[in-house]
Amino acid sequence: MQTEFNFFQHWYPLSPVEDLDPEIPVSITLLGMGLVIWKPRYSQNYQVFLDVCPHRLAPLSEGRVDEKTGNLMCSYHGWQFNSEGICTDIPQAENQEIIEKNRQNFCVTSLPVRQENDLLWVWPDRKTADLAASTPLPLSPQIDAEKGFVWSSYVRDLEYDWETLVENVADPSHVPFSHHGVQGNRNKARPIVMEILQSTINVIKVSISRGLPTIITFEPPCRLEYEISIGKDGKKIGLVTYCLPVSPGKSRIVAQFPRNFAKIIHRLTPRWWDHIQNRNLVLDGDMVLLNQQEYLLQQKQSSKSWKTAYQLPTSADRLVIEFRNWFDKYSHGQLPWSEVGVSDSNNSLVNNNHGSLLNRYQQHTQHCSSCRQALKNLKRLQIFLITYFVVTVSGVAILPDNLRIKIGLPLIITAVLGMGIYAGLQFWLIPQFYFVDYIHARK
Repeated sequence: MQTEFNFFQHWYPLSPVEDLDPEIPVSITLLGMGLVIWKPRYSQNYQVFLDVCPHRLAPLSEGRVDEKTGNLMCSYHGWQFNSEGICTDIPQAENQEIIEKNRQNFCVTSLPVRQENDLLWVWPDRKTADLAASTPLPLSPQIDAEKGFVWSSYVRDLEYDWETLVENVADPSHVPFSHHGVQGNRNKARPIVMEILQSTINVIKVSISRGLPTIITFEPPCRLEYEISIGKDGKKIGLVTYCLPVSPGKSRIVAQFPRNFAKIIHRLTPRWWDHIQNRNLVLDGDMVLLNQQEYLLQQKQSSKSWKTAYQLPTSADRLVIEFRNWFDKYSHGQLPWSEVGVSDSNNSLVNNNHGSLLNRYQQHTQHCSSCRQALKNLKRLQIFLITYFVVTVSGVAILPDNLRIKIGLPLIITAVLGMGIYAGLQFWLIPQFYFVDYIHARK
């Protein structure tokens, strides 16, 4: 019987595939390991390498995909690597035979990858590729178009640890309060009665029968899923989250939001609009609370257990308790940072800076292809509107007097309306891609 959980021998989804740029290598961290995601020019599949060039240890994520060979080129000295991580070119080599003779020393560590359910998956243990090939991905049964589901994907980097993220997603009772006015209503909060259906090293499953029947499944280390039944006609809505351990005090959430109804509304709603009006707001509502909660728990755990640091008297706390017990039993209450040489030191100070904690651009926009493109298009629209205003006002000024009222006035009106739109973009819409403060007392 397995008694210890190995975080490195599991599949993790690094990003929705649609958010990756095939022309630009992307840096990402998982379990304290720096990785680079890139796509060979003549391939349909992305690759994931350790983000370090064997030559002088420069980050390959700062490299480029060579136009001629399609291989990954290090931007420091131009060494190139193919899709398997094998060095194919050293510009400084007097004799190319040096590459063949030192092939093993000059290669880059390539990790097992798969693309499925619109996500790019990686197996972080390079030594167990055979095990990776025989291990199924932790896929959600709700991400299935053949069953009538539609869904969208979302990714965001978070300013708190993996265990805090899992604990938070496993706690539905916080929704009416943390997300009041966004996804819940504090005035309608009710007791949540949970029943533990299964609890092993590989899965924890609970049910909620009161209200909307709900099944919550935690498949360690990353899949935490809600399946919510709405009515008796088979309508279902889900929340599928993948909680990624990045580094001490940092995590990443990759989420998918399936449902088998209201499909037309789903298809008509721009992905970026859903992100800025809903998904970002939900994560904003938790960020400051969880960052400070994590700090205080770390301080208390230096002298006591979470069992005494927390007060967990209700049935609504049962999944949090079950997860914490799982973490203690199978992982000794800690992530394996020491195995990759990362120090797991407590945060020295509470971060009270909302500007850094709620930095939507750094945490989400720059990673999301839909939000990046929408932001670019909105800025282009601003340039068009201000250009139209200047050209229109200048043109009307030189019109003959008899045409200024007939032609000039309508043009000036449209130009002024355009500047109103410009102001709305500048002071309301565009800031939502960067930062929106979240003050719970004002919600």
